[in-house]
Amino acid sequence: MRLTGAQMVWESLVREGVDTVFGISGGAVIHLYHALPEYPIHHVLMRHEQAAAHAADGYARATGKVGVCLATSGPGATNLVTGLATAYMDSSPVVAITGQVATPFIGTDAFQEVDITGITLPITKHNYLVTDIRELPVVIKQAFHIARTGRPGPVLIDIAKDVQAAQGEYQYPDEVHLPGHRVPRNDISSPVQQAARMLNEARRPLLIAGHGVILAGAEHALVQLVEKANVPVVTTLLGIGAIPETHPLCLGMAGMHGEAYTNLAMSEADLIVSLGCRFDDRLTGPVSQFGRQARIIHVDIDSAEINKNVVVDLALVGDLKDVLPALIPLVEERNRDEWLARIGEWREDSAKRDILGRESDDLVPQYVIRQLWYATQGNVVVVSDVGQNQMWEAQYFIHHRRRALISSGGLGTMGFALPAAIGVQFGLPHEQVWVTAGDGGFQMNIQELATVVQEKLPIKIAILNNGYLGMVRQWQQLFFEGRYSGTPLLGPDFAQVAAAYGIPGLTVREKSEVEPAIARAVHSDGPFLIDFRIVQEENVYPMVAPGAPIHTMIRRPEASEQG
Repeated sequence: MRLTGAQMVWESLVREGVDTVFGISGGAVIHLYHALPEYPIHHVLMRHEQAAAHAADGYARATGKVGVCLATSGPGATNLVTGLATAYMDSSPVVAITGQVATPFIGTDAFQEVDITGITLPITKHNYLVTDIRELPVVIKQAFHIARTGRPGPVLIDIAKDVQAAQGEYQYPDEVHLPGHRVPRNDISSPVQQAARMLNEARRPLLIAGHGVILAGAEHALVQLVEKANVPVVTTLLGIGAIPETHPLCLGMAGMHGEAYTNLAMSEADLIVSLGCRFDDRLTGPVSQFGRQARIIHVDIDSAEINKNVVVDLALVGDLKDVLPALIPLVEERNRDEWLARIGEWREDSAKRDILGRESDDLVPQYVIRQLWYATQGNVVVVSDVGQNQMWEAQYFIHHRRRALISSGGLGTMGFALPAAIGVQFGLPHEQVWVTAGDGGFQMNIQELATVVQEKLPIKIAILNNGYLGMVRQWQQLFFEGRYSGTPLLGPDFAQVAAAYGIPGLTVREKSEVEPAIARAVHSDGPFLIDFRIVQEENVYPMVAPGAPIHTMIRRPEASEQG
């Protein structure tokens, strides 16, 4: 079959099961766009290339399939960088296709030429520059294989403009031959037996469920292990949903803004079993003081993560979908009532400090998030932005479904939520999708409201509007003498902005208005935006101060202490 390079790209994407691509056209990809109508792939015209990368990322996280984004050369390609870095930090399978200037002009500083493979080398699993049409089918096959296998991640393919226009014989390979790309196939029997012995001997064991549990599709096996061994489990931010938060052995999110009882449990455990978690600094605090009373087992598919941040007692390199089923028959049923009762006491103490247990007419963000949960019973997918709004969502929305919280973890990318939600909605067209964002982050990709309308997407948006770059303001209040430098934030009337795009919007200023506003959004057939004007200087509690051990938290005083 003789095809142009552009046709080869689309033919290959169809064979990889791609049905949706997020992108923006331009001169260096005009041949690709010319050929696109010949193929059964829906192109979503985004308003910014960063948003296209986030949308592909959101699609990948929601479905487990590879998300695809497309951009032209030069500024189109460089605008993808933040989105690719976001996907790389969070192990999200994305293939980015960029156009490059024609082969004779490469290296001449031609119009809109940049070395995008050099730029993205540190933030992709692999990348390619294609200057020969004969390489194109093999490169695309390899790119999708690398993106989705092992520890997932983004791959970039940069295609010279003349390669897209050229013609050649097309044959898509059936198999991939990549000797340097190895997915672990280790003999795990011995370390699994050792892990089981350590778990059976522990009096105060604790599991940490990271994003790797979700990526492996090992949620059911995790619940089986937890219930058989009677072991409590905490999650990382991206591990939320690995076990239903309604499960009695699930303690919720741990770390800098985790519940106090989860951090105390991590600090007092005599065995910590990390499952698909990379021990990042927001979880551990100073690693020299992390898990000082515990032996540590680390299970991860990526050997580079083992002993990178925390030195462990037992390393188990393997896929959790293989490791957990092998471990379950070897663990013994144990009575750990004393350990669980101790955690229960810490939990009761935390409940006394919960702001929702206090009588107040103030419109606090925690109330908004909990009312959103009540209205939906958690049967929606939430795409949260970054900052205080992200932490309030993680703390007060009770997640009981897998892949039902999508958020930027490792890179902490403000502006992620709205475009990522577009990708999520395409990946899960029958789910109700909610965006939760702060007024700062929402303005970073607010232009994608046009994409929501153009594509007729029924996305619901909750803006927690406090007139600040809230998390930075909180740090300034607590650690920088209350000097609010560069954080007071002027924003528009978001409901009117939504109306300008053709989206119904409400502004909520009173606590009594929250429930009916959310009900209107939930029952709306199309997109809906609510601007919640929350208490401006509300903080996220608990909080671990920078450089402090994870068990030493700044906590909200009990109501009686505030007096």
